Amino acid sequence: MTIDLKQFYQVFFEESYEGLDVMEQGLLEISKSGTDDPELINTIFRSAHSIKGGAGTLGFPEIVSFTHVLETLLDEVRDGARSLTNESIDLLLKSCDALRDMFQSLEQEQPIDDTVSKELLAAFEQMLSQPSATGETAAGEAAGSDAGLSSQDSALEQTFFPTGDAADGSAGSDAGGDKIWLIGFKPEPQILLTGNEPLRIFRELEELGSLDVEANVEVVPAFDQISVDECFVSWTLRLDGSVDRDDIESAFDWVMDECELNIERVDAHATSDDASANESAEIEVTAASDGTDEPTPAVAEPQAAPEPATVSVAEAPAAPAAKPSGTLAAKAPAAKSESGGMSSSAGGSIRVGIDKVDNLINLVGELVITQSMLSELGNNFDMDKLERLANGLEQLQQNTRELQESVMRIRMLPISFTFNRFPRMIRDLSMKTGKKVDLVLSGEQTELDKTVMEQIGDPLVHLVRNAIDHGLEMPEERAAAGKDETGKIQLNAEHRGGNIVIEITDDGRGIDPDKILAKAREKSLVAPEQELTVPEIYDLIFEPGFSTAASVSDISGRGVGMDVVRRNIKSLGGRIEIESELGKGSTIRVHLPLTLAILDGQLVRVGKEVFIIPLVAIVESLQIKAELVNRVSGNMVLYRLREDNVPIVPIYKEFNIEADNQELENALLVVVEGDGNKIGLLVDDLLAQQQVVIKSLESNYRRVEGISGATILGDGSVSLILDIQGLITRASRNRRKSHSSRAA
Repeated sequence: MTIDLKQFYQVFFEESYEGLDVMEQGLLEISKSGTDDPELINTIFRSAHSIKGGAGTLGFPEIVSFTHVLETLLDEVRDGARSLTNESIDLLLKSCDALRDMFQSLEQEQPIDDTVSKELLAAFEQMLSQPSATGETAAGEAAGSDAGLSSQDSALEQTFFPTGDAADGSAGSDAGGDKIWLIGFKPEPQILLTGNEPLRIFRELEELGSLDVEANVEVVPAFDQISVDECFVSWTLRLDGSVDRDDIESAFDWVMDECELNIERVDAHATSDDASANESAEIEVTAASDGTDEPTPAVAEPQAAPEPATVSVAEAPAAPAAKPSGTLAAKAPAAKSESGGMSSSAGGSIRVGIDKVDNLINLVGELVITQSMLSELGNNFDMDKLERLANGLEQLQQNTRELQESVMRIRMLPISFTFNRFPRMIRDLSMKTGKKVDLVLSGEQTELDKTVMEQIGDPLVHLVRNAIDHGLEMPEERAAAGKDETGKIQLNAEHRGGNIVIEITDDGRGIDPDKILAKAREKSLVAPEQELTVPEIYDLIFEPGFSTAASVSDISGRGVGMDVVRRNIKSLGGRIEIESELGKGSTIRVHLPLTLAILDGQLVRVGKEVFIIPLVAIVESLQIKAELVNRVSGNMVLYRLREDNVPIVPIYKEFNIEADNQELENALLVVVEGDGNKIGLLVDDLLAQQQVVIKSLESNYRRVEGISGATILGDGSVSLILDIQGLITRASRNRRKSHSSRAA
């Protein structure tokens, strides 16, 4: 039977992105602390090893060969033979970026561009060929390490020199331990293709106690029949020391489903005669799955010992510390990373907490009970059951509302998934600009809809880059101003009402309103005699092409981006505001709705049709006064609203429907705002305000300008949701067409 491995690709990609996030976060923590934390190093190593193993299983040799060299460096660091310097951390971080690019190419079924990876491999090989900073030779070399070898070289080394040096100096030593373990280990032939190397397993066992290794090479084929990608050797091992079975099994965690393993404890206080008997007895390691039926000689089996325990695991975890706890994958059973994070590229699934799933199941159960009760009432219904029917319908409404809220919470993810990209970015920008920057994150567990989070990432990146480039001063400038040489960037997220507020705060030089105003007048964005308030001056920063940077850099200064930031935030139904104090710093505050799937709307009626206007876009509603209506050229009608002249847009004309009232006098006007522009929508009646579930009109019908979506009302009718900015654009174009046709 042939298994289509492509069905596992997406799960592998998602888990690999998570692993890269774990590696990156661990490297940044080590860089910040300046010490080689063994736990962090092990975590980074396990992530790299899991990626290598998965790539080998699914047949991605470019990933295997690249991560193999990363593993070699990390293995030397784990052994204490090498320290992680700034140079090696930079190299490993660049490797994470290169692997992400490789995965993206594989996802898009495009050939991998190995230009960057080859440069990084050359840098790794040069680093590995040099002695460590301590001047010691690599411990991996002393233990038969495969540092600097290719995957095939490593496979050959294990095939022809299977015992390595792991047993050197350890045979016959008891090391004061009170337990003796006999281990039979027969890997499947393809174990090397999955990125697993027995030599590393033996090194882990050697750390637990005194290890004696014996290779069984009877089934190794003739030289001309050997495949360097297959393992033909099995091993028998004796481990002496104060160690438990669980510790031994953990060394084999990654290969449990790729080997046959027998572990047996021997009495440490056995007599010499018993020991001699043990040496002459045998443990049989069963035949491998390749169909060979030759018995494999093994080490002694004690006569008085119980039957060997066979460990069989159907599905091994990606890494020992990566077992999911308290989470479910909505799409695939992917293991949760140590960081609890998830790759930003993982758009195909959502990590859902068990508590959310349990709550959803409970609510569905309540809904079923209520439905059963109502069905029972429907049988032989009479007026005596009317009160019970009303109570049942009320209960149904409550269950439905709670179910809706519970389902929406499943889409909510901690904003830490977005915040986690910034430590790496801050480090890179700090090195590039020469500025000392300290990043402070708070409110990382604040939850936000996944769709909103995916779209807010890039605007936040741009705002943080600007804060570093424009806001923070150079260390000497900060010292001269009496500040700490290290500037501070703070990211904070919190819920306020039905919105989430994200703040980007810096303690830099602040924003000079006079400088901005002068630049705006120079660019003719503001008339020489026009006076603006400070908030209005700050708002000029978001004008297209506006920049006060003295020089253009690859970080900022071209005047491109801040207008896009505001446009993207407004497209999410949010807004942005700035607070600043010269010499003290600035705060940029972004207000966003918690979700894009549910909308708070105002229902309005035009003729027989009901439309929904987003509440966030409504400025006010009023009854038109005839004396405030003005007609101008181009068939445009304006309404004088205090200091503004607001164009009136009759909805019935835009969508060609019959309205009850087509006269302006005493008609109802709903003033709305979109992207800084106001218009007045002419309607027949104002109905209720309510939350509505947004359905895509484009995917179910086709795109209609001025309409952002649709929803189904309580009576079963379909109501269209107005897109205010699209409606403004549509109305403006229609007026221009009308004016042109009359002029012709």
